[in-house]
Amino acid sequence: MPVSRDIFLEALAARAERVGQWLLTEDDVPVTLGRLRQTARAYVERPGKRLRPAILLFACAAVGGDEEQALPAATAVELFHNWSLVHDDIIDQDDFRRGQPTAHRLAATLAGQELGLAPAAAGHYGQSAAILAGDLLLARAIRLLLRCRDRNVPPEVVLDLAARMAGHLAPELIDGEMIDVECSHRPLGQVGENDILPMLERKTGALLGYAAAAGACIGRGRTYDQCPEARSLDAFARACGVAFQLQDDILGLVGDERRLGKPVGSDLREGKATVPLLHALRHAAPGQRERLGQIVGNPRAVPGELAFATALVRELGGIDHARNLARTYLDTARKHLDSLPGTPARAWIEAWADFLSDRSF
Repeated sequence: MPVSRDIFLEALAARAERVGQWLLTEDDVPVTLGRLRQTARAYVERPGKRLRPAILLFACAAVGGDEEQALPAATAVELFHNWSLVHDDIIDQDDFRRGQPTAHRLAATLAGQELGLAPAAAGHYGQSAAILAGDLLLARAIRLLLRCRDRNVPPEVVLDLAARMAGHLAPELIDGEMIDVECSHRPLGQVGENDILPMLERKTGALLGYAAAAGACIGRGRTYDQCPEARSLDAFARACGVAFQLQDDILGLVGDERRLGKPVGSDLREGKATVPLLHALRHAAPGQRERLGQIVGNPRAVPGELAFATALVRELGGIDHARNLARTYLDTARKHLDSLPGTPARAWIEAWADFLSDRSF
């Protein structure tokens, strides 16, 4: 039976709260410096949607497992995600995350206020502290993943999950991040969807796929290679991850700033190569392409110029193209659910995919 949006949001919030309790109470990493601890906890204390731990718990239940048994892994996945966000914000030189200063900006402010550092020195301090805080989050993620053994998850499953996180997931996500960095240094005319879509699968899809597969492995008590449900859910969530990021790119152009926590149009100002923008450039007349070239990537672009560029991207079909592409990925994703047992909990996974496709924040 399909799950209504309101009921799904309640279920999502309940799981986010349970993970949040673990995040804040299982913080026993021996760090003595308060500013480092504060930087490491910054994103933990301002939770996002926590879709990654949710899909892990939903997947565990969908194959007949106990969600309580999977809570350490769900918390580990959220910490792993926060690690990637902290480092991603440094690379992108972003100032805000979830409506508040990014970790490196927060640490820079603390350095200025508490240590009296000049702006340049405080900025370097902030980046250094955030890099180290991200490393702490990754260490905590692995440690919490190993805590699954305390919940009677078979040791071979726990070791397999840890090995896959360190040996497969982390390198894949880092590879995707590096592709993103390289694309940002190439002219837009030299970047295509064949660059962007694989990057999105690595940066976003890989972690979602890992989370879904981990939930199935714990629920079935089997390693990844011995668990066909895990492989199906991995493929499902990976495809959903690309759709999720495509929706992010759409919202970055036409979303609500108050709900997004970042300025609409910031992707255009930064010159970020997104699928909507690349599609628009491919279909633009010479004069339109020239005008977009004057605005996109211009840090001094004023709101009126960004609004004009956004309208042009929409007029040239960029937003519709990205939306249709996201639907294609979601349709592909849902086919991987056919092999799952028809348990009531499977409806939560289907509702999770629906939420990715029509969210507004």
